[in-house]
This record gives sequence, C-alpha cells and structure tokens, in this order.
Amino acid sequence: MRKLREFRLASVEGYEPGQQLKADELFKVGDFVDVAGTSVGKGFQGTIKRWNHKRGLMTHGSKSHRQHGSIGSSATPSRVLPGLKMAGQMGNKRKTLRNLQVLMVDTEESAIVVKGSIPGKPGGLVEITPHKIACTAVQQLHLAGARQRR
Repeated sequence: MRKLREFRLASVEGYEPGQQLKADELFKVGDFVDVAGTSVGKGFQGTIKRWNHKRGLMTHGSKSHRQHGSIGSSATPSRVLPGLKMAGQMGNKRKTLRNLQVLMVDTEESAIVVKGSIPGKPGGLVEITPHKIACTAVQQLHLAGARQRR
C-alpha cells in the first residue's frame, strides 16, 4: 500500500476498522464518479503556452516575439489590475473532473475504467468518489443521446 486515505461515511454499518474495500463493492458499471488528482506539472511557462495568447510580430523591427503586451495603464489607475494573466507556474495543481461514467470494473485487479481523461501522470494517485453534484438536464440529454448512438 502506497498511500492511506480517509473518507467520511454517511453510516458506518457494514464496515470495520482495517477492512479492505473492493472496487466492485463500491462502484458499478454506469455509475458517475468524481476523479481528483494532481495535474502534470509543466514548470514556469510564458503567457503564450499558459494562457494561449498570440505572439508578437516576427519582422518589421519587432523585439517582442513571445512576450506579453502591456500590463496596465499609465497614470490612471497606476497599478496592475487583479486577475491579469501573466507568466507563471503551470500545472502541478489539484484538479477534479466531475461526472465521469464508469465503463468497467475489474474485480481481479480491483481497477476501475472511466470514460474520459483523469488528471496526473500514468501510475499517479487519484481519488475516486461517487459524484456529489447531480447531472444537469443538459448533461442528461447529452448522455441519453450518446447511449442512443451506440
């Protein structure tokens, strides 16, 4: 066991301290889950990669090829406004992907296959919990349409 994690339960009936939980006992095919983990770190990145900004001119005497433009006005307001997108650390943050559908539960390996991407590197630690926020009506219609197309 690499890591130990505690979860709150609505009721403790049927559970004992130190009991190992199997994947097939907790999740069934078709359930919706939330998957949380640490995203892949990409280090200190500029505004072009981090925020998908456009680059500057490459010719006509330009010296600002991959630099951001102005960060604010001059005399008024005489400061950089909060929330300005600038260069900085990219990735390596906790991300939660909600309402991923369980496609398969492997009882031998105690593994779960979900539809969609999950955060982190291959072999990384993720936290899988039953979804907390119910699907919206739009998501339910989208899922119903996806089931009909199969």
